[in-house]
Amino acid sequence: MEIAVIGGGHGCYASAASLTEQGHNVRLWRRNAAAFGLVKNTKKITLTDHQGERSVKIAAVTDNLATAMQDAELVVLPLPCDTQTSLAPQLAALWEESQVGYLPPGTFGGYIYAKAAIDAGNHADISFGETGTLPYLARKHGEDNVRISVYATRLPTGIYPLKNATRTFAVIKKAFPAAEQVTDLLDGALMNAGPVIHPPLIMMNAGPLENFDTWDIHNEGTQPSIRSVTNALDQERISLREVLGYGPPHFPLKNHYDDTLDEWMYGNFSHEKLTDSGDWRETIDLHTHRYMREDTALGLAFFCSLGRWVNHPMPISEGLLAIASGITGETLYESGRSLETLGLANLTKHEMKNMLKNGINI
Repeated sequence: MEIAVIGGGHGCYASAASLTEQGHNVRLWRRNAAAFGLVKNTKKITLTDHQGERSVKIAAVTDNLATAMQDAELVVLPLPCDTQTSLAPQLAALWEESQVGYLPPGTFGGYIYAKAAIDAGNHADISFGETGTLPYLARKHGEDNVRISVYATRLPTGIYPLKNATRTFAVIKKAFPAAEQVTDLLDGALMNAGPVIHPPLIMMNAGPLENFDTWDIHNEGTQPSIRSVTNALDQERISLREVLGYGPPHFPLKNHYDDTLDEWMYGNFSHEKLTDSGDWRETIDLHTHRYMREDTALGLAFFCSLGRWVNHPMPISEGLLAIASGITGETLYESGRSLETLGLANLTKHEMKNMLKNGINI
């Protein structure tokens, strides 16, 4: 299958290498050609995982967005969600008939890409899938080397517009066998684990994060009191899903930590593999890191906005967002991602369901 992978981060390099090894023809795009380094010259990425280390040759490596997008059946967008508002207008005119975009994860970003295309006058029948996490726990080690500690075993995926679900999911499934179809895009967006796991971990570890040169929030930073907050925050997500009409499976985050429960997105023993890798012992700036700018300012704000929309109390979500606003000195709800900033706050639940099923009403 012809696949475009958009971006140059950890998940992008992991996607390009892994999808190539599966036999797909991959075009990897990165905005900054200079940052490509050796990959631009050799078209090779060194992949390290449980099978060892090997060199993977990518079919095409380019800084030309149109070249990457042309004739791609699937466009994989494993980028931080805070890139979507700037990237969506760049992609808007390039989407082609029947193309599928996949956002792992997306924080409802599929809607942003779809609306940008419509706003640009592009009425191609494009579809999007959105899941709860990256297909890989991965970290880059140098400009041409990526290590995948864990491969996702279950990727609950919502589709937009839902009327295209059968065709869209079939395309995604060819590239990501772990994908599991749920319902619409909002169902998929409410599987996003980032806004549940990362805000408590960074804010309740604020002291050691600012005191020590490096700190592993997933190892010594994951203590019982913090896990209790994470569980309660996740229960707010699950109860919100239920209020919005989405049933199980809800993929509760507690399953990630307890292998006696139903398998979570990364399978059994994934938390141990993550901490054993040492790749998440890092420096986290509480003002700039993606756990604040993506998972909190966008992801958690989005969850809060949905709660407000249906008058469903979410005190822990709102409290963490307020603490984050205190740390950054910004009112993150107002500047973050919400139904208000997306222009959807005045929709009724019926109108929202109709839009999710049939697409934007032109």
